[in-house]
Amino acid sequence: MSQLAMIAQPNTPAAPRPLAEDSLPDEEVARRLGAGEEACLAVAYRRWSALVHTLALRSLGDAKEAEDVTQLVFLGVWRGRAGYRPERGAFGAWIVGITRRKIADALSARTRRRDLVASAGSDLALADPARDRPETSLDRVLLHSELARLPAPQRCVLRLTFYEDLTQTQIAARTGWPLGTVKSHARRGIHQLRRRLDPDAWD
Repeated sequence: MSQLAMIAQPNTPAAPRPLAEDSLPDEEVARRLGAGEEACLAVAYRRWSALVHTLALRSLGDAKEAEDVTQLVFLGVWRGRAGYRPERGAFGAWIVGITRRKIADALSARTRRRDLVASAGSDLALADPARDRPETSLDRVLLHSELARLPAPQRCVLRLTFYEDLTQTQIAARTGWPLGTVKSHARRGIHQLRRRLDPDAWD
């Protein structure tokens, strides 16, 4: 188990006990962390994780996202430890700066997911849209993962739409299904994608 995983689960048997380094001044924690001492990452986590989580929760309004951001922040602290410069500010302020960037990333990802769903829904609402395909704006990786969870008929229709650039009329000809059936599978598939990619819209 990684050091970060251990410090992120303080109630597990694998969690480290408080270290002597806990009494070190912030600047010494930063210096030793910069030198690669993993024990000081645990110190930094205990010292600042509550603040990081609070900032993330206030900005995102979602406990799970706040937990994810907190983990990403301390991964960023570890990976970017060589970039900390004490003359530019306190170590805690540097961690807060990383937190703000990770929160911004999370908010951007949330907006992006909603835009993807809106794009897919508006394009598939037309029977034979003579316009740019949703593939031009959909994130392929995210879409592929969610499509794999759909029932086979819905998955088939949406894959042909997104990845082969077929209209619904062409999909009907390819599959042998009536056009109304193709439209129905498309609507149901998009409905499921909306629920999974933008759950807030269904609260």
